[in-house]
Amino acid sequence: MDSKNKEPFGEKVKRAIGVKGDFKTAILPMINYSYSNMAMAGSGYIITMYFSIFLTDVVNFELKRAGLIVMLATFWDAITDPVMGIITDRTRSKYGKHRRYLLLGIPVLLISYSLMWNSFGFDGRADSVKATIYFVAMFMLYKTAYTIIEVPHTAMLPELAPDYNLRTQYNSMGYLFNSAGMVPSFGIVILILILFGCNNNLSSSSRTPFAMIGVVLSLFYSVAVFLTFIKTKEPSSLDSEFPKFDFKYVINEYVYVFKNRSFRQYFFMSLAYQFSTGFYMTSKVYYIKYLANQYSLYAIFNIVAGIAEAAAFPLNYALTMKYGKKRCGDIVTPLMIAGLAIGLFMGRSEGGVMSVVWAALMMLSMILYPFGMSGLGFVSTNIFPDLTDVDELITGRRREGVISTFSTLIKKSASGVMAALVTFTMQSFGLVTGKAVEEYEKLNKGLYPQTSSAIWGVRLCVAVIPIAAALISLFLLKRFRMTKQDHEMIRAAIATKWEFGSVELTKEQIERCELISGQKFENTWLGKDNPAENGHTLDKNEDGEYIILVKMTEMKKAETAQS
Repeated sequence: MDSKNKEPFGEKVKRAIGVKGDFKTAILPMINYSYSNMAMAGSGYIITMYFSIFLTDVVNFELKRAGLIVMLATFWDAITDPVMGIITDRTRSKYGKHRRYLLLGIPVLLISYSLMWNSFGFDGRADSVKATIYFVAMFMLYKTAYTIIEVPHTAMLPELAPDYNLRTQYNSMGYLFNSAGMVPSFGIVILILILFGCNNNLSSSSRTPFAMIGVVLSLFYSVAVFLTFIKTKEPSSLDSEFPKFDFKYVINEYVYVFKNRSFRQYFFMSLAYQFSTGFYMTSKVYYIKYLANQYSLYAIFNIVAGIAEAAAFPLNYALTMKYGKKRCGDIVTPLMIAGLAIGLFMGRSEGGVMSVVWAALMMLSMILYPFGMSGLGFVSTNIFPDLTDVDELITGRRREGVISTFSTLIKKSASGVMAALVTFTMQSFGLVTGKAVEEYEKLNKGLYPQTSSAIWGVRLCVAVIPIAAALISLFLLKRFRMTKQDHEMIRAAIATKWEFGSVELTKEQIERCELISGQKFENTWLGKDNPAENGHTLDKNEDGEYIILVKMTEMKKAETAQS
């Protein structure tokens, strides 16, 4: 082949994944936006994997007390998220509505994440009240930091990436940076635990390494958020106009969100998905340690799980770009359910051939579950930004902060509530953890004899409930109606009305708007005040794609922000 006709490898990659433009204008903005994903994904991942067992086996809390700590912080989270959503939506700044809050959240994240892993000598049983107050306060502070950063960060995406496929590309880059946050975080935890000789058996002697883990990880996450702040550009919001602020306004902001049928479908689908993953991820460490007796392989299992989830990304991306945002969930979710089902019959390793069999089955579940789980997760993440356009169809306003509030609230509240429910359930069924197990096994030189009821409680949390919730989420996904063409039509109609003051849609287009929004067209902002004689129809290009107008004022704002 003639060298002149050879296409650079970078261009081949961009063409394969559907990215248009050069590295500076197409790829770099996605990277800059995604640095914060490292902090949010990494911090949450380590909390999900280690915080509950840190409280029970290191600080020596009872299971229910550990669950109570997580639940109280989650209730606080439920208050702060909606407040932050309204604040960002009503912010006037030349730097944009959202970006400056990332900077404000950094010191809160730095302090809270380092302190929540330091017990300062508190014992969960001997000093239960003081220890509970301390850890509730620190976890609340962390939740506040997460809210200050994550709500504005999530809300920025619809503005930075208005196009249907471009949003998928941004979210795909975000997935890569999720891994770039989770893998080093896990590596740091394992390395520190190994250095202190407590990787295979967490106990009250593991306090110092966890305090060090908190300090190192909080610095890592703070740097990641700062990179997004200094490198991401957002259109100015100085010219924004907002409705009068009062109690009625606040209530209406969130009532209007649920008038959006697409949002309701997304909300309950994502809630069921988070219910499934929350139960599984919180109970997994107890499942491996107390049911299967395979905690010595915990690090290896999680490495394999991380690789399996990453391996699913190319398939999920390809299916999404070719067939739309629902297809990968339909195809790979059965693998998730198969991985969970192994927990229904997993036995306890006590030596011999069967221990090898149980370890192999556990390894198989660590491959199937994350590979299949990634499909629903990818769908949920990609659908979210499009909901802001449906909301604008109904209200005539851009409310990314309010919409993103529910996206982050689902993730955080679900994981927090699940952690509480898991610990309450397992203790209610009789699971024994912490010093009681440690002292028994030292004295008797054998495994603590967990009751059959306790084992069933673990199976309920790690398999039965997650499977049921995953099936519900998959069912709800199949009811989601908005396609790429629908989204482009809605964006084109909104832009046309902003430009000319009115828009005229065909009967079929109106029916699609009503199906997606759940509202009569004439009751939406898009359908109001449309005189028939002045209506502007939607134009398409030669490829049959809707032409989406861009107002000159918005172009000037974007140019000002970039400069």
